[in-house]
Amino acid sequence: MFIQAPSLSALPNIRHAFFTRQGGVSEGIYASLNGGIGSSDEPDRVRENRRRMADTLNVTPDTLISVYQVHSPDAVLVEGPWGPERPKADAMVTKVPGLALAITTADCGPVLFADTEGGVIGAAHAGWRGAVTGVLESTIEAMERLGAERSRIVAVLGPTISQEAYEVGPEFVRRFAEEAPGHEHFFRPSEKPDHAMFNLPGFIGARLNAAGIGDFTDLGLCTYSDEERFFSYRRTTHRSEPDYGRLISAITLTP
Repeated sequence: MFIQAPSLSALPNIRHAFFTRQGGVSEGIYASLNGGIGSSDEPDRVRENRRRMADTLNVTPDTLISVYQVHSPDAVLVEGPWGPERPKADAMVTKVPGLALAITTADCGPVLFADTEGGVIGAAHAGWRGAVTGVLESTIEAMERLGAERSRIVAVLGPTISQEAYEVGPEFVRRFAEEAPGHEHFFRPSEKPDHAMFNLPGFIGARLNAAGIGDFTDLGLCTYSDEERFFSYRRTTHRSEPDYGRLISAITLTP
């Protein structure tokens, strides 16, 4: 039902999980542990799935907290459950025990952060756009404002689309070169003319290592190729399916 990273599991006062698509109540294309509030799945099933995830993390369903993700560089401070509307952002930080920061993905990179000495955690949704515009750095800076030190921060990248499955067109390559010059080595030629294969996990890792954090781990799990365990937006698109489930990656400080 979920995957854990040894580097986070070894830390005191931390619970975390990179949930798979297994262990829920959803059916069809959403089978079975779909955590996507924004999906077209039956809301009651999504709520039950998220309740099960909350139980796994030993938090209440209302404290499994997520944002309205918009591929931005923005990180927000979480001090308690939201009101009726979730803020639009792509990362969260907190130092409040018992709040689980939950990122939703289906190919983009879920990154969980922790500085246990400072008592600060973070979670970020890093697609290529967010990674280029600085969502990872924003998360680190927001953690520092709460008392974290970047040299102590442990970060882990969960299930993400791999380079072998991420083909992009020439317009993507041109835009990336304009916004992130010097990172052309994250592309290799595709079999399709004028296309390339993009290494999103490698780019995320490079940004985090350049930021000077204490430790970074990529779990090396591909959402596209592992259909049994992971949802994938790109796989759904290739199959012309009407929608897709969302994976949840979450971290919490224990009370």
